[in-house]
Amino acid sequence: MRRGNSINRTLNDFHAGKDCKAYDFFGCHPVSDGKFTFRVWAPRAFKVFVTGTFSNWNEIEMSELADNECFEITVAAEEGDKYRYIIETSDGRRISKADPYAFLFSLPPDWASVVYVQPQMLKNDSLFLPLKYDEPVNIYEVNLLSWKRHKDGSYYTYKELSKELVPYVRDMGYTHVEFMPVNEFPFDGSWGYQVTGYFSVTSRMGTPEDFSALVDDFHKNNISVIVDWVPAHFPKDDWGLYEFDGAPLYECPLWDRMEHSGWGTRKFDFGRGEVDSFLLSSAHFLFDVYGIDGLRVDAVASMLYLNYDRADDDFTPNENGGNTNTEAIAFIKKLNSSLKKSYPGAIIIAEESTAFPKITEKTENGGLGFDYKWNMGWMNDVLFYCRQDPYFRNHHHEKLTFSMVYSFGEKYVLPLSHDEVVHVKGSIVNKMPGEYADKFAGERALLGFMYAHPGKKLNFMGYEFSQFKEWDYRTGLEFFLKDFEFHNKMSVFVKELNFFYRANAPLYEIENDWTGFKWLIVDDKYHNVIAFSRQSLSGENIVVVINFSGIDLPDYKIPVEQGKYRVILNTDDKKFGGRGVLRKKSYIIGNQTGKSEENLLNIYLPKLTCLYINKEILLGDFKQC
Repeated sequence: MRRGNSINRTLNDFHAGKDCKAYDFFGCHPVSDGKFTFRVWAPRAFKVFVTGTFSNWNEIEMSELADNECFEITVAAEEGDKYRYIIETSDGRRISKADPYAFLFSLPPDWASVVYVQPQMLKNDSLFLPLKYDEPVNIYEVNLLSWKRHKDGSYYTYKELSKELVPYVRDMGYTHVEFMPVNEFPFDGSWGYQVTGYFSVTSRMGTPEDFSALVDDFHKNNISVIVDWVPAHFPKDDWGLYEFDGAPLYECPLWDRMEHSGWGTRKFDFGRGEVDSFLLSSAHFLFDVYGIDGLRVDAVASMLYLNYDRADDDFTPNENGGNTNTEAIAFIKKLNSSLKKSYPGAIIIAEESTAFPKITEKTENGGLGFDYKWNMGWMNDVLFYCRQDPYFRNHHHEKLTFSMVYSFGEKYVLPLSHDEVVHVKGSIVNKMPGEYADKFAGERALLGFMYAHPGKKLNFMGYEFSQFKEWDYRTGLEFFLKDFEFHNKMSVFVKELNFFYRANAPLYEIENDWTGFKWLIVDDKYHNVIAFSRQSLSGENIVVVINFSGIDLPDYKIPVEQGKYRVILNTDDKKFGGRGVLRKKSYIIGNQTGKSEENLLNIYLPKLTCLYINKEILLGDFKQC
């Protein structure tokens, strides 16, 4: 148990916003056999009490520490005991609160904090899988509570997910898995994005040890684990962080920075040292204790802008007269710098939907320090395009091509996430117009485009077998659909596409400049066709051709270099559920006349089809074979 100068140093770092391990000090920790110390920050409290099953819910008054803002007490308790803090305010109110630093919560209806061993004992011993920018990143986004459910509607446990989800992700060929928020949250309908337990994983599916073992099992199968993390806001449950000591504490007290009115939640008070330490420690906790490989930081745009989801004149400008939240920006930089210092290979992704500059630039170069940001522009444009009847797509051709105007300005992840398959937006397959088979063909063409476009990949669970129903957090995915031909063949296609992507360096090695990408056909809006090539560091080349129209194009001409070409992936293949109308797979392209005109690859383009075509060898070399 720390005393004297050690406690003072800890408190100084905590108040200064520099403590990344505050969970080692605050909360509940064993100090000797049968005794635990409880510590809590409540600066405006008149008195603070701890109460729990260890005291038959009788209140025990806590002592004030030297900073006059924190309280502690050591009492006899056992693992598994439930507890709460009672905050007595200066105006005589008494408030019951859960521990902000609790490592475990009981389930509803009480949502009590639970006495639990120090998290260092759960340290994940598996290999941390570091990020490398020139390697493939193909993320399977999953909601652990609704990937599968038992027949009675109960959740799969972490242990059951280790047995079923881990081999599924491995066998389907994904490189990464991303969990929607796993920190404890009270309302299922928030999907985990309204967090109360920033140092606990949800107990709905098991214990912290079970969750740690799940991460470990993914690592044993060479799959990196990313966790959604929510530092932008928290819910207003009266037992949680909300006005913790009787007035705004974790939330900003300013009228225009206190609340996300559209979400009904409170915003964190970025720039307040103790809140910064709380959030920094929460992020580090997931790496320190569970050995995860990365974070996807939710709702970054709402942190960056003071007028986010507000009328233009309904906010107070910053000290420079602008609309950016300078305290939040400073916090984000501090977060990313501290994580990169502790975990140089961590992957940190921003869910950010605006044109805010330098999201993925290093902090030392004036950026925010994220590794990637979600390319929401690509997602919105392409899905808008795909919803249109092919007959009218020529009016929206720029939706396919505009992303390349800005694609190298940041490092991107292309997301087809959970947000795109809820709230009557339709599932991915059901966004596609046309007859039944055309819907599947449209999804395959979209995925072929996505996997060839510069940027890492993220897809939400259920797309891989074309679930028609929108995602519902209350039920599991409809895996029974794989008993039907088109759905089963879509699963075969996605699996082959995943492994194809990983095996072909042109699709992932050069993603941040034009040396890895070249337009071949950019403006053929009348045929709804685009074509481009991707190139690897070694010079290997793949030509990508996509016919988004509703008709076959029997003799389509694509300008290419001389050489021998072979179709190496065809989304219209019968084994994927296509019609299989393209028979010829190999083409030799050379200048037959000696004139200077372009070399043209004449090819049959089936409707709603993406082709990957590999340039095997130069024509001169081919003649020598």
